[in-house]
Amino acid sequence: MDVKAIREMFPILNQEINGHPLVYLDSSATAQKPITVIEAVNDYYRKNNANVHRGVHTLGSRATDQYEGAREKVRQFLHAKSTAEIIFTRGTTTSINMVAYGYARHQLKKGDEIVITPMEHHSNIIPWQQAAKATGATLKYIPLQEDGTITLDDVKKTVTTNTKIVAITHVSNVLGTINPVKEIAQIAHQNGAIFVVDGAQGAPHMEVDVQDLDCDFYALSGHKMGAPTGIGVLYGKKDLLEVMEPVEFGGEMIDFVDLYDSTWKELPWKFEGGTPIIAGAIGLGAAIDFLQDVGMENILKHEEQLADYALEKMRTIDGIEIYGPEKRAALVTFNLDDVHPHDVATVLDAEGIAVRAGHHCAQPLMKWLDVTATARASFYLYNTTEDIDRLVEGLLKTKEYFNHVF
Repeated sequence: MDVKAIREMFPILNQEINGHPLVYLDSSATAQKPITVIEAVNDYYRKNNANVHRGVHTLGSRATDQYEGAREKVRQFLHAKSTAEIIFTRGTTTSINMVAYGYARHQLKKGDEIVITPMEHHSNIIPWQQAAKATGATLKYIPLQEDGTITLDDVKKTVTTNTKIVAITHVSNVLGTINPVKEIAQIAHQNGAIFVVDGAQGAPHMEVDVQDLDCDFYALSGHKMGAPTGIGVLYGKKDLLEVMEPVEFGGEMIDFVDLYDSTWKELPWKFEGGTPIIAGAIGLGAAIDFLQDVGMENILKHEEQLADYALEKMRTIDGIEIYGPEKRAALVTFNLDDVHPHDVATVLDAEGIAVRAGHHCAQPLMKWLDVTATARASFYLYNTTEDIDRLVEGLLKTKEYFNHVF
């Protein structure tokens, strides 16, 4: 993989921040956009801007072809059976909420169980909390091991015949834990439950085959994989989407409207009320083209090397605490001595290095770690070992600064 050539495709990386070349290590929050994505969105607005599925004029036909063409690219990317199983949404948060509101609230009853883990992003906790409160179902948690992983034995102990929904992240946005989602799907199904995967941190970094995983729903966000913000996907098995209720009503998703009743369009448009995120979907299609040109296997291998290198180099720093398992996705979450993570991020920013600091939308996990906040460096296909060297240098400067001042 020619990382130098890849970096040249990302114009934002060619700049200085506070007098230093930018080192962007916050791709878990949002990935940078390749020029091909920027041009695809620009091209739509310059040449083909029109609403989809409505006008019969040329611009409308072009826009519809691009929009539905992007859906087919997503289908291929996820290895779904049909484009009817690909719903465009605003992102992972919206996708999970759609399942929690459109499926769970209509299917659950008192005595049923929803099973998740403490490592979940808030977007995969709060919708299930609310669904449990609305239906009388019970919310249960699979316990974590000391290194932030879960065991299949604990999954089997937690999931019972009363469990109706299991919802787990593919990859933890804090710990980098890669969960055994295929095996968890089998356990869920053996107990009669459906399985929902939060794929926000999975789909951008590794090959995802929803049929092989046998998940019932898979949610992802485009902006974490080089697409524009505001576009995401909900994959769902067709039979489940058929019984699931829409959560937004209005134009585009209707078949027939009478004064006192209405019927819905067939899948996938049943869940895409109103003018859809046309430019975002086209940008997502271009991002998928870019990722597949590079190769998802190549991306995963490159990121594994970066993660190993980062762990090796960062562990040489005295007073650093690193969270998560040895085998992990391409991110390292850490704390440095008694320096607050926000101070760490501020000093690093002065060196042109962008990292995330805070609770990472995972407050239950922060409580489990017994910290209020952490710093996180996350990597993507455009990062290099030199970026990690800069990070280590920046952390050493941070230690020196605070040791001197205090």
